[in-house]
Amino acid sequence: MNIREKAKGYILKEGLIKKGDRVILGVSGGADSVCLLYLLASLRQDLGFSLTIAHLDHALRRESGADAKFVKELAIKLRLPLILKRITVKRNGKGLCIEEAARNARLKFLTESAVKIRARKIALAHNFDDQAETVLMRIIRGTGLCGLSAMLPKRRMGRVFVIRPFLTTRRSEIENFLKKEKIGFCLDKTNSNEIYFRNKIRHKLLPLLEREYNKNIKEGLVNLAHCAGIDYDYLQKAAANYTKGGKGALNLNMLERLHPSMLRLRLRGAISSLQGDTRRISFRHIQELEELLTRRPQGSIVDLPKGLSALKRKKTLYFYLR
Repeated sequence: MNIREKAKGYILKEGLIKKGDRVILGVSGGADSVCLLYLLASLRQDLGFSLTIAHLDHALRRESGADAKFVKELAIKLRLPLILKRITVKRNGKGLCIEEAARNARLKFLTESAVKIRARKIALAHNFDDQAETVLMRIIRGTGLCGLSAMLPKRRMGRVFVIRPFLTTRRSEIENFLKKEKIGFCLDKTNSNEIYFRNKIRHKLLPLLEREYNKNIKEGLVNLAHCAGIDYDYLQKAAANYTKGGKGALNLNMLERLHPSMLRLRLRGAISSLQGDTRRISFRHIQELEELLTRRPQGSIVDLPKGLSALKRKKTLYFYLR
């Protein structure tokens, strides 16, 4: 099966794109996003959707302007609409590293662009190898079932869905396609810089694990993410039905009756409803919330990352933005 048919089959199997959808594709100019661009452009008629390119120039690298120009030329060549924006990424005072600040800016740009053109799907080009790397990174840092789920093929993010059509496609397949079709792309030199954690995983640890321990380690990690994702999705839905209360407010009596697994899922759900995700919520934060519920008096407060706090009231646990 060629890469086009493989991507098409995965899109149909997971229900990522349906007839009549407006899809916005984040294109950095790198190999993965360029490959996905060509494939989605070729599938528009078959699947009956419209496609718009979006590119955010973070101005973090000297070559970023050239990358933006490359993407603009691609849009002209493929006769596709393009949304292009240049920003200056800065730390926002909440303890974010520059890479995470850039990621947040990119997601904000893509979401706003999707809403602007009334697109319900944002396509990203994360691939099979990216998934394996992400799972391993999270295991090393310490994670639970949520973290093991890693990247899902389809995830709601506010008013839109983020879709990842390449999660079963290997990096080598992408590179072979581009080489065969003689399609150019931009090179990001930071991808080989081993001061970054992901690059150390990619260039050192995974090759070592493949060579010395398990030649199919990537398949094992991706399968782990798939199984964890299914289990976590079920538990999330179950947890949402257990507790009463409005947005950001959870009933204390109901929380006290929950199994620890359900309790932690419900706490994460309340946090996510206010700040959009739980990326910076650690195991220590969850433990502090559990202690707030069981040991600390009414009126006690736990401060969480990204300006969020939890207040223990007489009958509810109330989350609010400071």
